[in-house]
Amino acid sequence: MELISEEYKTPFGDLILGAFNSELVLCDWKQRKTRAAIDRRVKEGVYAMSRDTRFSEASLKTNQEDNVAIINKTKIQLDEYFNGTRTKFDIPVRAIATNFQQKAWMALCDIPYGETRSYLELSLELGNIKAIRAVASANGANALSILIPCHRITGSNGELMGYAGGLNAKKKLLELENPNMISQQLDLF
Repeated sequence: MELISEEYKTPFGDLILGAFNSELVLCDWKQRKTRAAIDRRVKEGVYAMSRDTRFSEASLKTNQEDNVAIINKTKIQLDEYFNGTRTKFDIPVRAIATNFQQKAWMALCDIPYGETRSYLELSLELGNIKAIRAVASANGANALSILIPCHRITGSNGELMGYAGGLNAKKKLLELENPNMISQQLDLF
């Protein structure tokens, strides 16, 4: 069994989509600075999953077809998101991450469409005000961009902070979700 991947062009930059075992394991910005490290972590996670399971020749073929279907479903839902007609995704995903990263990413998924939270607010939601750097690190390690909405995190003063797809893509995603948000934030300065 192997990881199936495909590039997907968005209005804000190119993503790499990857599926394994009928789940999306990668939806990440192609040009991100930590591309090699993210790919290595995902591949190592996929390899570990494949060692734990035995598949027949028939199930491998079916599974590869399922992986292609997951990528196609992801592209359709991302198209709907970028067209402004989708606010939630229903793609089966597998976050290949540490327990803390998974906990932080679950909290990201609780941020409603069109809203933002600061690193501090997310740390408080996770029950540890001192975890700001760990939250920022987990946010930066997210390999399921947009679906796990790390673009909805800002600095404590509302300032746009780092983003794997670049600050321009982050700004455009936030404007897509809430056209008034960015202009309100810029009015603060």
